[in-house]
Order: sequence, then structure tokens, then C-alpha cells
Amino acid sequence: MAAPLALTAPAAQAADTTMSGATGTYTVTPLRFTVQAGGRTCAVDADLYRPDGVDAAHPAPAVLATNGFGGSKNDGSTDAIGKAVAARGYVGLVYSGLGFGRSGCLISLDDPRIDGQAAARLLDFLAGTRAADDGTRADFVTKDGTDDPRVGMIGGSYGGAIQLATAAADPRLDALVPLITWNDLAYSLAPNSADRDTPGVFKWQWANGFYLMGEGQPLLVPSLDPSRVNSLSCLHFVTDACDTVRLLNSGSYPEADAEKMLAFARSVSPVSYLDRVKAPTLVVQGQADSLFNLNEAQDTYEKLQRQGVETKMIWQSWGHSGGRKPGELDLGSGDLENSYVGRRVLAWFERHLRGDRTVDTGAEFAYYRDWQSGYGTAATVPALSQKLYLSGDGKLVDNRAKVTRGSRSYANWLVPTSHSESSLAGLIGLPDPEPYDIAGTHLGWTTAPLTAPADLVGAPRATLKVVSPRTERVQDSGDAADKLVLFAKLYDVAPDGTKTLVNRLVAPVRVPDVTRPFTVELPGIVHRYETGHRLEFVIAASDTAYSGNRGIKPVTVVSAPEDTGTLELPLVQGRVG
Repeated sequence: MAAPLALTAPAAQAADTTMSGATGTYTVTPLRFTVQAGGRTCAVDADLYRPDGVDAAHPAPAVLATNGFGGSKNDGSTDAIGKAVAARGYVGLVYSGLGFGRSGCLISLDDPRIDGQAAARLLDFLAGTRAADDGTRADFVTKDGTDDPRVGMIGGSYGGAIQLATAAADPRLDALVPLITWNDLAYSLAPNSADRDTPGVFKWQWANGFYLMGEGQPLLVPSLDPSRVNSLSCLHFVTDACDTVRLLNSGSYPEADAEKMLAFARSVSPVSYLDRVKAPTLVVQGQADSLFNLNEAQDTYEKLQRQGVETKMIWQSWGHSGGRKPGELDLGSGDLENSYVGRRVLAWFERHLRGDRTVDTGAEFAYYRDWQSGYGTAATVPALSQKLYLSGDGKLVDNRAKVTRGSRSYANWLVPTSHSESSLAGLIGLPDPEPYDIAGTHLGWTTAPLTAPADLVGAPRATLKVVSPRTERVQDSGDAADKLVLFAKLYDVAPDGTKTLVNRLVAPVRVPDVTRPFTVELPGIVHRYETGHRLEFVIAASDTAYSGNRGIKPVTVVSAPEDTGTLELPLVQGRVG
């Protein structure tokens, strides 16, 4: 994960330290709570941030937060949240998630039945009905009822999903601000952009990086706490998590094992429990994010909207893949007033925690535009508005009548021949080669140069049909690994021929059935195609950041005016073609 929300150097924290913040002073008190989680008894390590002047006679609403994966309560952005909210008059309770920092128990991937229940015990503390292990009680948090504290949550990535898990486990939460987090972990780690029920394409770089980080926690943060240890074969995660990573790494997905994998991944994902979330939610997702893309946020946003939850969504510039632009939110700085997203967060809490119903919480949907260094807004996510057609001569045309009859082919190698990104390069400070596709291992369709700028906001959609006799012979073997794998993506081609893969994003596909057409949902993007530039749609045989095909599977794409593939674009300005 990007440094602002995950792996950062811990900072020392003294007991009962009085700090000075942006608008007020506060006291920080380290606390520990013994909780029951997943059949284990373990301690949760926390810091209480109490603004000066807040007491039983002058209570204040509270904000709860925890770390990104691999972090703790002391990492830069998590600690900064506690400081930022306390300086603005909120009681802050910041803690290390289960299995991280000095908190015990196993890493259970923000499971609402485990991590959510542990967080609910912290809500008991904020309600004044439960004491910390040293006897400390909180009688200074605003209440909506005898056992109901006024509490919001904020945090990113792993610290984002826990908010939804906690809200599903405990209805007392009053406001959520999950940043750059997942909707469906099965899609996140093994995405299939054509069919969520068919095992996807293993995102091996991201997944193994996190797995090693998690398994190494007892060594990275030395501890003899037995609640942090599972077994020699699965040291620090819950067993189902280790089994899932092993299955994905095996490259073989028999039907029964694949169904178990999908069921576990979804059981710890908002996709399976959002119907129990009722707290007003401000969803913030990053455009530069190959781990949890914009589609995940949109799925969460739309589900909450459908069930009547007050929900708004922002697509900021940065995510797990970097991409922070000048003036954008920096949680680690604690400076919320001087960024668009920061001001939206403050307004969200002002309305839902302080109860000021006159506060304007902003547009239903907002998105950062790098070509204007600012935000555009809309009443909803833009719909698909233009259809293009895949012509047999490699052109991408705006009218079916312009399609040239023809066929084109490619074949995969036994090693990757296309590159989108080195997923962990940003974490460890390594350079990342520019994206590329080796000739003969991909197909591309390109528009004519644009005569005016075209702004794309949302997730493009392609409908394809391919011919692959070798795949046909094996795809019904009972092992999903025998199905065809391909990668769809969009390039921006400049007049000089320079190609840009927007945010290095690709749409991995494990084709459910190569004898039938299939639809691919590409990752959401916000991008301007300038005058003179061309849009290129590519399908490639492989990608270095993902597992690929089992065996050589040549592919042919046939085009004819009456029957050809299509690409639909969510354009908010201009047209392509």
C-alpha cells in the first residue's frame, strides 16, 4: 500500500501527553482493551485523544480510526488522524488493528465477525459502558442514547474496510469515511472483469506482497503473544486466508476449491454485508490504484444508494499506486482545510457527528481532473454515452457501416509479454519500466486523431468474441485454469506515437466460454484525450503483474459489419472517432 496509509515508521508516544493542534490542545493517553475476537482473547492497543475542555458536562462526538495493512496506531497517517480530529474538538480513539502493531489476535482481513466485533467493543468504551484494562472510562462522548455514543470513522485501505465491517456488526456508528478500500476482495486479488462468478486472474504481485507482510508481523513487531500465532504453516493469518493465497499461487482452480476461495474472499468483503450498513458514508477512492480500483468504490456507492443510505462519492487523484497531485488530501499532514477532500470530510463529520444540518456536504459525485487541477461534479456517475466498433483493419470506428471485414490473431508465450506495472515498485522505491506489449502477443484498435478534446469519466465496457480452438478443447475440464486469459486496456496515443496506459490500469479476464460473446468492464478512469490524440483499445495475452494462461492458446478476432466487437465510453465532453 502507499506509504501514506500503510507501512510507515512508528513514532514513539508518551503517556498522557498534552499536544497542541491546528485549533486546540488535547491529551493523548495510551490504552489497552482485552477483547474476544474469532474465538481468541487478545489485547487491542489504542491511543485516546481527548480535547481540552471536553468532560462529562461538555461532551464531544468521537472519531474512531485504525491503520492500513502493515501499519499500526503509530504510523504517520493513522496517528495524524487522531491529532487532526482532536485539534478540531472531536474525541479521537486510534488503535492498531488485530494482528498489527502491539494488538493481538490473527489477521482476519477486516472480517465483520472478528475485526468488526472487536471494534464494537471500542464503541462500548466510547459509550461509557466498558472500561479500558487500566480502568479508564469515557464519560465525555456525546450520546444518542444510554449505550449509543456519537461516533464516526475514517481511514484508508485496510482502515477503510474496517469501517464498513464495524457498521455491519454494530449499528451505533453515525458517519463513515472509507478511503481507497475494497468492495469484493475476490475481485481485488483475482479479478475477472467479464464474470465475477468465474475465478479471475491472480494479481500475484500485490497479493504475495501483502501475504509476506502479514506473515512477517511477529518478526517485524516482535511479540511472544500467543494470540498472534496460528500455526507453522499459517503463522499470522486466519487459516482461510493462507489457504486462499496458496490456491491462487498454485495456478490450478478446481471447481470446489475455487468456490471455497470465492466464498471466503467475499465473506470478508463489503459486497457480502453492505445490506447491514446504515451509517451515512462518504466513499473516497483513488484514480491511481491498481489494487482497489474505482469500480470497487462505485459498487459500494451504488449498493448503499439503492438501500437508502445517505452516500456520496469522490474520486481523488491518489491511491495505492501513488498519483497524489499538488493540493490533494494528505492525511499524514493532518491539514484538512486546505484540500477539497479534506473540506468534504470535515463537512461530513460536522453534519453527521455535530448535528449541524445546515452544513453542505457537497456534490453527490466528484472527480479530480488533472487537466484542470481541480474537481468536476455530477449528480451521478456518468453513463456510457458512445459506442465504437472494432474493425478488421485495426481501426476503432464510430459507425458499424465503417467496419472492414477481416480477422487478426495473436498468441501468448510461456512468459509474460506485456507489462502494465510493477505493483510494489512504489513501496520499495524501485523504478518501473514504461508499459509495453510485444508484437504478435496482442491486438489493438485505434481511432482517428481527435478533432477536439474528449473527457472520459467512468468505466468503459467492451463486448468481445474470440476464436480459440485450443481453449475450446480444454475449457470444460472442471479446472478454471484451463480457460482463456486475456487483458483489456486503453491507451492514449499522442501525435508523435508516444503511448500512455492511463494510470497503468488493465482489465484481466478469464473468459467464461470462448464460444460465446462476453462483456468486459474496464477499470474506471478520469482522463482527457487531447486534440490530435488517438484512443487505442488493446487486448493482450499476458501481463507481468498477473498470472497468465496455462499453455499456449492462440486467439483470433473476426470482424464484420454485421458482427463485431464494441467499445462503449462514458464521455462527459466531446466524442471519439
